[in-house]
Amino acid sequence: MSYLALLRRLVDLQQFEELKYIALHAHLETLDPNLLPLIALTHLHLGDYATAVGHLQQAESAIAQLDEEAKVDLAGAYALMNRVGDAKALLDGALTVLPEHPLAMARLAWCEVQLDDLPRAKTLYQKSADLAPHRLPVWIALVRLHLQERVDNNDYDSAVAQRALDQLLQQFDGLRDELPATVADNFVVQLRQLQLEIWLTDQQTAQIEDWLTERKATIAENDWVNLVRFYAGLLASQHQHANAEQALRNALKDLPDNIPLMSQLAELAQTQGRTQQVIALLRRCIRLNEQAQKPTLPFWARLSATCLHGMEEQARKAAEKALELASELVVSNDLSEQAIQQQTWQAQNAMAQVESQTQHFAEAETLFDQILTENPYFMPTLQGLGSQKMQQGDIDGAIALYERIKQIDPVTGFSALINARQFPDDVHTLERMEKIAKQPSLEGKSRTGILFQLASAWEKRKEFDKAFELAQLANNTSKAVLHYDPIAHRQRCARIRYGFSKSLFEHRSEHGCDSSLPVFVLGMPRSGTTLVEQILASHSQIFGAGELGVIPSAIAGLERWERHVGSGRHFPDCVDDLNAYTSKGIAENILKELQEYAPEAKHVVDKLPHNFENIGLIKFLFPKAKIISVRRDPRDIALSNFFTDYQAKHGGMGFAYDMEWIGQQLADHNLFMHHWQQVFPGEILEINYEDVVENTEAGARKMLDYIGVEWESQVLSFNELDRPVKTASVWQVRQPIYKTSTAKWKRYQDYLAPLIQGTNAKITWEPVEMLNLPEPAMLTDAVALYKEDKLDDAEYGFKKLLHHIPEHAAAHFMLGLIYARKGHLADAIEHMETGHDKCPWNKNWRQGLVQAYEIQGDIEKTEGLKAKYSTSANETAEDSADFAP
Repeated sequence: MSYLALLRRLVDLQQFEELKYIALHAHLETLDPNLLPLIALTHLHLGDYATAVGHLQQAESAIAQLDEEAKVDLAGAYALMNRVGDAKALLDGALTVLPEHPLAMARLAWCEVQLDDLPRAKTLYQKSADLAPHRLPVWIALVRLHLQERVDNNDYDSAVAQRALDQLLQQFDGLRDELPATVADNFVVQLRQLQLEIWLTDQQTAQIEDWLTERKATIAENDWVNLVRFYAGLLASQHQHANAEQALRNALKDLPDNIPLMSQLAELAQTQGRTQQVIALLRRCIRLNEQAQKPTLPFWARLSATCLHGMEEQARKAAEKALELASELVVSNDLSEQAIQQQTWQAQNAMAQVESQTQHFAEAETLFDQILTENPYFMPTLQGLGSQKMQQGDIDGAIALYERIKQIDPVTGFSALINARQFPDDVHTLERMEKIAKQPSLEGKSRTGILFQLASAWEKRKEFDKAFELAQLANNTSKAVLHYDPIAHRQRCARIRYGFSKSLFEHRSEHGCDSSLPVFVLGMPRSGTTLVEQILASHSQIFGAGELGVIPSAIAGLERWERHVGSGRHFPDCVDDLNAYTSKGIAENILKELQEYAPEAKHVVDKLPHNFENIGLIKFLFPKAKIISVRRDPRDIALSNFFTDYQAKHGGMGFAYDMEWIGQQLADHNLFMHHWQQVFPGEILEINYEDVVENTEAGARKMLDYIGVEWESQVLSFNELDRPVKTASVWQVRQPIYKTSTAKWKRYQDYLAPLIQGTNAKITWEPVEMLNLPEPAMLTDAVALYKEDKLDDAEYGFKKLLHHIPEHAAAHFMLGLIYARKGHLADAIEHMETGHDKCPWNKNWRQGLVQAYEIQGDIEKTEGLKAKYSTSANETAEDSADFAP
């Protein structure tokens, strides 16, 4: 066997680490250009794109010197980079010269699969297998091809794939003794996975579960865990996410500390938007790895990414920890120099993402550039820096980065370029992307992000039916993992309108603060709020802060408080408990945050579309705040939402993935705005998007007059404003006013029936029952009396609160403290137990109850309560917070 043939045999056996070592040393000595494609192929398999691309470019420059075998190797490298056309051209040429070359046939078969010519692919694979029966990857590809035909065609004989696998097993049994042990083990894993795929395709889940149970007793634990993880991934790819989660949890019952199982459970939760569950699982993985003295850096980097949107401080702390660990890495038997580089780049990229998210763009770019200097093809950094440049308006800079991504992952690169409005010129590229987008993954049966980008690309080509088809598929795939409930949302809207009635403002006239600093721009998502904000932010006295979460954060704070005191109340019910002092304090905290964005600005714009639901709270906190409501043709709003893949789809944007849900949301929005105009007549300015597009100056003057600032003509050059934009409108705001987005609905009017049904249906909800407290701050006033040692007055205050809210935990516990001080220990314990049972996380209350038991001499209850909460795992940061109403 020749030297190059030996190296190619290593490729067949998938021994890339060994091949890398041998080929690199041989290359240094012989400088044989025919080695270059093999080296590139090896580094691609090992994920080292920077090195692979360098060797690939060398091979391309020396292509005239390559023999046909080397060109087949080069085609293999192209295939790994999804350069199907380039690979096919080389293989067609090679087979003209070497018509019986089995590897060229197999790789050409792969190309035909990508081009949807399955009959020719099957013929090529079978002929390749007949010519080289020892080449097991070809037999594996044949089984997968039969399996794909089974998935695509319900009438296809389900037994064909199983017979092909049985034939593959025979081939493997005949070769097994000739294979190195590690290679044989690798093929065993692939064969087991193929069997799982066949059974699941035929819905033989009972057989799978029995088989996994049997294998648990006969194979190594790690091998069994990997089988369970693979099975869970298969279930998720078939939209069976609940079953996938159950499979992982069942395995964790037997192996409760298994990191890979927990890690995959975290990935599964991530796809479904269950962020808190992801954080808890990652932290558990970190703790277990620390106990086992195993690496934790990758988990810290993942934790940082998980917290990046909405929990920036936690994201920063996790990234800092990852960087600290990276600085301590040293080469060892378990950690190569390359692995250290990879982990260091992960840590640096995590911190760069945090800096970018918090708009410290210079610091972020320094870190991004540092990584790319060492590895120009580190994908997470290329994507992160590209996204930052888009936010900053450096479209050309973003495009250059996306072009680099396209070299190593054409589908991801083209998707990013489409987002930057750089569309592929040829239909073939779009069709190839669509095929890849429809390949199953942990996300489900399709990759929705690519599908949304393709919908935009086909729309650009004026192929509107095709565009809607892809948008529909993307939305349906997303809906499979969404938790949006339109009925619950409508009920919540009714409660907000009920809670923020005219009577609330009549009875709570002394509230909030009089500042006119905040300006709130709101409306349905995709109604034109970003355009309005960009115009306003071009004024010298107005700062556009983007989509701030100050109002939703205030609501979350109220929810946390009610949970902390165990009132059983929620927003908006609890707003009537805010006295003037508290509401002013909340408002001033928000003002402080707004002022930090632009200390010299006269007004700061918070542009959060869904704040149309929160106008009541906004006016409660800021009676003089200016509110601009943006309106647009509802059909255009609907289609723009339907074609957008929202980062917050697991949060407030879940409605956008169904036309009927969008219609219902539009109806709810209209009802909200009617309500607010009744409660605050003449105080909210409504602006029509189409009017602003038609006559920008008139619209701008109207808004500036309403806010109370002088006219400045520079607001008409809003697209030249140098400010970051993170929303789905990131590209549009860099353009002058254009009218192509108006009346877009006419292109899709045949698809609007569900929208019209949702919009025009009668709005109904269950009757709202809401407790109205006769006066605010009952709890805090009673606590203040308790602290002043006015026990009788405090007792009366807590009893009065319990008259209105009989289950109020804090009132019960505080009343128990009073009874204890008065010597009524039995009554005291009864009330303290009621409070503690409702808020078992409150450590101070628990300690107080333990002391009461000890005074009473009840050893059994004392020890029982201590034992129940003896481990730190039962306590969180909130548990240890002092109770201080």
